[in-house]
Amino acid sequence: MSRPQVVAHRGASEDVAEHTLASYRRALDDGADALECDVRLTRDGHLVCVHDRRLERTSDGRGVLSTKRLEELAALDWDTRRSAWADLDDEAEPPDHNAGKILTLHDLLAMVHDWHRPVQVAIETKHPVRYSGWVEQRLVQTLASFGWAQPVYGAEVPVRVMSFSVMSLSRLRRMAPAVSRVLLVKSDVPAAMRAGRLPPGVTTVGLQRRLVRAHPRWVGRLQERGNAVHVWVVNDLADVDLCTELGVEALITDRPRAVRAHLERST
Repeated sequence: MSRPQVVAHRGASEDVAEHTLASYRRALDDGADALECDVRLTRDGHLVCVHDRRLERTSDGRGVLSTKRLEELAALDWDTRRSAWADLDDEAEPPDHNAGKILTLHDLLAMVHDWHRPVQVAIETKHPVRYSGWVEQRLVQTLASFGWAQPVYGAEVPVRVMSFSVMSLSRLRRMAPAVSRVLLVKSDVPAAMRAGRLPPGVTTVGLQRRLVRAHPRWVGRLQERGNAVHVWVVNDLADVDLCTELGVEALITDRPRAVRAHLERST
């Protein structure tokens, strides 16, 4: 049995500030097969890699992200986990002054595009948001700049789009049918999904790990109907083993290096 894909949740976010370019580079250096990011739209129409609606948890700013322009967000420090004494430590590595910069989706995809090995990206659209369908429009435009929205016949698209919103995935299906779609689920699982069925145009489900623990049989039911199952966020090695035994296709984790090493030891 082949091992599941290891997907770095917001980068190597256990070790490096989430959604920073440094975090994604660390994840790839640690052997992650794919990267996961959340995207939100700025006031002036840029997609940035940020999970929260507000700025306080992951930056030194305040307020609602969607009310800010990219220039304003670029002035903030997004590496708030960095030690205040780091610049005074003679034995520390030279500081990376770009580490705390806001990361745009375009810049993340550019790194992936130029990486020395194939890498996939799972992009989550956040809803509900004030800009509604504009998020998907800008996402498709960004993918198109890399030739991934409407690829030439036979070309592989290294991107998949995830969302808790069926409407978001439906918009993507219309605008960029070649891009695969993942429905995220953490509660209120409908009877049809428990029986293995997903909405039209969706062939992958992203299950919260607690659902897999509580209802492991759902994985087989979904796969029997031709669907793939991804699980998030899988950090505990016991959960890694459970998901591997169940045959899930992808593990989304904050600890890509540890999970990858555990899987390699187990095979």
